[in-house]
Amino acid sequence: MDRIDELESKSIYIIREAYKEFKNLGMLWSIGKDSTTLLWLCKKAFFGKVPFPVIYIDTGEHFQEMYDFRDRCVKKWNLELIVSQNIDKAKEMGIDHKDKIKCCNIRKTVALKNTIAQHKFDALFLGIRRDEHAMRNIERYFSPRDKEFRWKIFREKEKWEKGDSPFEALQPTEMWNLYQTDFGDECSHVRVHPILHWNEVDIWRYIKRENLPVNPLYFAKDGKRYRSLGCGFLILGPSISFSNFACFYLFDYFINIRGLGIDRICTGLTAKTSVAFAVLGKI
Repeated sequence: MDRIDELESKSIYIIREAYKEFKNLGMLWSIGKDSTTLLWLCKKAFFGKVPFPVIYIDTGEHFQEMYDFRDRCVKKWNLELIVSQNIDKAKEMGIDHKDKIKCCNIRKTVALKNTIAQHKFDALFLGIRRDEHAMRNIERYFSPRDKEFRWKIFREKEKWEKGDSPFEALQPTEMWNLYQTDFGDECSHVRVHPILHWNEVDIWRYIKRENLPVNPLYFAKDGKRYRSLGCGFLILGPSISFSNFACFYLFDYFINIRGLGIDRICTGLTAKTSVAFAVLGKI
């Protein structure tokens, strides 16, 4: 068994474990490479049929290529699709992309809260990876959220002795494929992260091996491409422009513009040495 087989095996184990433990599962699907890889793993876990709905949060501002890709996959893979929207409320309140934080909250966060309440989801699959940024590096495979989507991982002790930590963990370490899934009444829903242990290159290698569909916006055109997909007005490029909403990567003469999605704001230009290869043929 090679590395990719081991990654796949562990992810499928987590997917099946979650399916056994929760009554009403859903999966967030952004149409990106990571969540599409997770969707394929769910198909494999259940022998070709995804037995729960996939949720697409539609801000009304995505690239047309994203909608087209979504519709092709839904038809080809026979998916139960839930489109989560809060566009009318955003327009009613006069909130648009000029205020990016409020726009993100009303069109994505509130939309998802409404969808969870409407469909009574007790757990959601998400295609996040530890290597994406520092906060995700401390995530767990099973991660509880309260009604405000907060992840409470520790609390202050009522009493402690000198030299001890004043805090106590609210979630045990996940070891030996043992996972906590019951988090009490304060938990609104649990977020399950089956590909948390993958990295970006693993994803591309798996896509190549499994011959998975990929949104064409990821691939280079005139030497430039998108590395993340989201709302059109927040994604710069593909062009070279110094901005707080872009991170730049250089590999083999390809300039890769990472356009950040509506829910991610980068505070500056970021250097990164471990980059995704620009074309699958390089892997």
